[in-house]
Amino acid sequence: MALDVALSHQDPTMSSPHLPFSSSALSTVDIVVLVVYFILVLAVGFWSMWRTKRSTVDGYFLAGKSMTWWPVGASLFASNIGSGHFIGLAGSGAAAGIGAIAYEWSGLVMVLLLAWVFLPIYIASGVTTMPEYLQKRFGGRRTQLFITVLSLFIYIFTKISVDIYAGALFIQLALQWNIYLAVVLLLSITALYTVAGGLAAVIYTDAIQTAIMLAGALTLMGFSFVAVGGWNALMEGYPLSIPAIRVPNSTCGIPRDDAFHVFRHPVNSDLPWPGVIIGMSIPSMWYWCSDQVIVQRSLAAKTLTHAKGGSLLAAYLKFLPFFIIMLPGMISRILYTEEVACADPDVCQQICGNPVGCSDIAYAKLVMELLPGGLRGLMMAVMIAALMSSLTSIFNSASTIFTMDLWKSLRSRASEWELMIVGRVFVLVLVVVSVLWIPVVQASQGGQLFIYIQSISTYLQPPVSIIFLSGCFWKRANEKGAFWGLIIGLMVGCIRMLLDFIYPAPLCYEEDERPGVLKYVHYLYFSMLLSFITLVVVVSISLATEEPKPEQISRLTWFTRLDPVETSEQVFTVERDIATFQRTSSQTDQAEETSEEPEKSNKEACHHSTDSASSVSSVRSQSKFLSALYWLCGMERRTDGDSNTPMAAPPPEQVIPSLEEKPRLRYIVNLNLLVCLSVTAFIVGYWA
Repeated sequence: MALDVALSHQDPTMSSPHLPFSSSALSTVDIVVLVVYFILVLAVGFWSMWRTKRSTVDGYFLAGKSMTWWPVGASLFASNIGSGHFIGLAGSGAAAGIGAIAYEWSGLVMVLLLAWVFLPIYIASGVTTMPEYLQKRFGGRRTQLFITVLSLFIYIFTKISVDIYAGALFIQLALQWNIYLAVVLLLSITALYTVAGGLAAVIYTDAIQTAIMLAGALTLMGFSFVAVGGWNALMEGYPLSIPAIRVPNSTCGIPRDDAFHVFRHPVNSDLPWPGVIIGMSIPSMWYWCSDQVIVQRSLAAKTLTHAKGGSLLAAYLKFLPFFIIMLPGMISRILYTEEVACADPDVCQQICGNPVGCSDIAYAKLVMELLPGGLRGLMMAVMIAALMSSLTSIFNSASTIFTMDLWKSLRSRASEWELMIVGRVFVLVLVVVSVLWIPVVQASQGGQLFIYIQSISTYLQPPVSIIFLSGCFWKRANEKGAFWGLIIGLMVGCIRMLLDFIYPAPLCYEEDERPGVLKYVHYLYFSMLLSFITLVVVVSISLATEEPKPEQISRLTWFTRLDPVETSEQVFTVERDIATFQRTSSQTDQAEETSEEPEKSNKEACHHSTDSASSVSSVRSQSKFLSALYWLCGMERRTDGDSNTPMAAPPPEQVIPSLEEKPRLRYIVNLNLLVCLSVTAFIVGYWA
């Protein structure tokens, strides 16, 4: 999310993949490195398929809730850092300095907020998806379905497009492949272990992808600092990296005076500091605390302590993009000023096919110019790892909310087998949609359509954040307030979004003739205003209408998360006792009838054993192909009676959500929380 928002408001746009690099083809050593990488990822994917149970809803969508802290943390980081991060964040650094890193540091705080504040509520509620939480908390179906459709829309038309385009840029550059061939190959591999292995395979492969990304990015950072001459050379050289050809009497190509500041002027800067503190935090809260892609990984943790440990690991890793992505992007501007920082539209058109600017070639330029053979292959693996990890996360999470929220609403009596099939098929549908979306991204040439489609996320996230905040921390919030707050907030956001489409931001040499609401109200300030409007609507309508029912409050808010839970066994026992009492009071000869039950049970058992024998024979008669297909999909098969109707394995016993933590482990994670927040405060203060 952080990168998507950053990209949506940067003047330098995603460039066309026609990059003028002196050596653009990978060597044999590089190809070998890539092959080894793919073999490693597939090996990890199939290994995770062997060791996890994939035939139940919890097993497939939540990895059986058995994940420890380190794969959870690595998957959180890998899901967030997509290939678009390497392209866009480095490009933002080259174009405007370190300001955009505020998105990363905001996310660092929010992932900790997820584990310590929001996640206990989600765990106590026993939900699988975020729309499901809203359905339990507010009742009804309309808010749940609205959020489900909105989330799928954002996933398909913003996140997938960003990562595919950025990944395709690198692949075309290095391999000279057709974009369709490259993307179809990658999507086929990602779909293989996403469909077959579920969330467990995604999380474990994310862990190995994280290790590869860090190894490659740290290597390139080292080469970059050596090439530029060290830290002091970076600080001194960036303000002087002005291209020779510029538009006269304009600011084009001149580095910002506040390039090395995170907090900038509150009125006339690109990232005003009040908006960074408040306006940026609200959409960031949506992504890190209520978006299915992120929360689903934390819900897969075996305990709350492991979930906290995973968030801590992700938070520590979030310090790194500043050093391994953004600073190398700024170094690329110093080393290749005329290309990366081109300021004349005609020159930029010749360099990268984009008259707006070519800063987004900054990272790719470093890879292809600085790294020797073998290491280029490693960096290609890094980019592909970033693309695959983010896409698999989106595929799995989109499949989860489509199956559990949309499909179950349409088919309330759907069996667990049906849900497993639908979840896997929807991943394949997403793959097809991703491929069909490529021409749209190509047609935009990295221009206005691609950039402004990112603002869809910016203007839709604050109302959703407010709905989750009110549901989690205000017991009086009800369904009517949440629904109409969401509707009105999204309407206001869509109006601003349409204005952005109609009146795009002017270039550095053009006069700003946009309406005042665009010219004078920064998008981060608009985020604050939109959040306030949504909150007023939620509070006003909730107070004017009926209170929520007790079952919509218990274990569904921060203040009620520790309420006692009534298990299904307790409910069954009560119902059984009532039924027994009714039978004994209405029939005086109940004892005689019950004495005949053993004989009936024996007959039924005998008949059932006969059916079981026939079902075993039926299973053995299945073809080897079908058996292999069932194993690949993790679907345990058995037959019902003499028919050949497939059935899923019986669901596991109910696991009561627990918020208990071992005192010693809780002390360790809480101590790490203080350390992480202290380091964050120091870094933000140093660069403010």
